[in-house]
Amino acid sequence: MRVVLDDGGTLGVMDTRDAIQEARKRGLDLVEIAPGAQPPVAKIIDYGKFLYEQKKKQHEAKKKQVTVQVKEIKFRPGTDDHDYEYRKENARKWLLDGDKVRAAIAFRGREMSHRELGAKILKRLTEELAEYGDIEVAPKMEGYQMFTILSPKKGLVREKPHTSVAPNKEAEPEKPRREQRQPQADTAEAPAPEPEREEDEIF
Repeated sequence: MRVVLDDGGTLGVMDTRDAIQEARKRGLDLVEIAPGAQPPVAKIIDYGKFLYEQKKKQHEAKKKQVTVQVKEIKFRPGTDDHDYEYRKENARKWLLDGDKVRAAIAFRGREMSHRELGAKILKRLTEELAEYGDIEVAPKMEGYQMFTILSPKKGLVREKPHTSVAPNKEAEPEKPRREQRQPQADTAEAPAPEPEREEDEIF
């Protein structure tokens, strides 16, 4: 196998037994980092420090993950201006936070014959939020609802505090195979709790 040092130097191609002896002389570990290479590549390093740095990199990657949610606001064909403005302001904040917004008009009974009122509200909403979001799904009917989906405009999203972990966890990189002593096993981290389900309606 080809043996390299932690500082970037190399000891060339060595027999596995000789490589282990060399690592012991230095008070370090021999870790195979490229078993598929020809010849395989091993590195003389401090294995405990290596594991610590790997965990640190994984933690930093999790902090940089962005969780995009779809939040919903609902209107009625007869929603007054005050309620409309309240819901619009919520939608604006969500878009700035990087979340998508689903705006829906709920029709009941005879209101279904006045769908143009719902279309008018959605048109007004998308026009007034055009500075903050783009139309991802154009207004359309789904059962007794008419809805549209807005996605946040690129460049306007404000940074969120890193208080949650994305539901799709990244697979942890495979740990390299060791040739020498095994350090004390770390305690496994508890799995992150599943995010609470968003309520569909805000009123």
